Amino acid sequence: MTRTIDLALVGGTGLYRFPGLEDAERHAVDTPYGHPSDSVVVGRVGAHRVAFLARHGESHTIPPHRVNYRANVWALHHLGARRVVGVNAVGGIRSDMGPRVLAVPDQIIDYTCDRLTSFCDVAGAEVRHIDFSEPYSATLRKALLDAARAAELAVVDGGCYGATQGPRLETRAEIARMKRDGCDLVGMTGMPEAALARELELDYACVALVANWAAGCGDEAEISLPEIFANLEAATAQVPVLVKALLAAG
Repeated sequence: MTRTIDLALVGGTGLYRFPGLEDAERHAVDTPYGHPSDSVVVGRVGAHRVAFLARHGESHTIPPHRVNYRANVWALHHLGARRVVGVNAVGGIRSDMGPRVLAVPDQIIDYTCDRLTSFCDVAGAEVRHIDFSEPYSATLRKALLDAARAAELAVVDGGCYGATQGPRLETRAEIARMKRDGCDLVGMTGMPEAALARELELDYACVALVANWAAGCGDEAEISLPEIFANLEAATAQVPVLVKALLAAG
């Protein structure tokens, strides 16, 4: 019988292992959709069982448009996860979403292309028309925000995540269009992960770590990769604190 996992984490750029995971075991899951990005690491955080999967692989070898999102989500579900938090590195568009900010978005716009976006994309599979009007689980979003308050972490509540194809960063014109569309954040991995989680009836929410101002936003004339990674390191350091507070709340 599959044992329950209290929380699963999908780590994005800068988060390749989850610190403090005790009695960790690696699970190489064979899925009907191919291989996940890496082995799923399952261990304990206190009394809670936690699963962790590096979205880009632990050595960051898989670009955003080549991630096997279906295999990743299916593997976590297969191992017993029912609550999944996707940690995503993003660029900030809105004025209060600058570098090192953590946000829990409530909407998403998908600008990606040529990705396998559904478990229905297999011959003979049941066609499911999921309700995706609210792409993130309201219950898990609230739990994350409550946990942030309990841990005294500053987290922005809400915002629209614009998911682009990658791996290149966006042009100023593209960001200007996304801003007109209502996007507050831009990233490359938010979709189809969120929709696939919904198809498997998982509670799914996103914690967005702002690595840089998007093109044409903020004060920077150009985007510096060393600065991006420094910002990500600072933002990522807050994730274990947030997760422990989330688990402590039950």
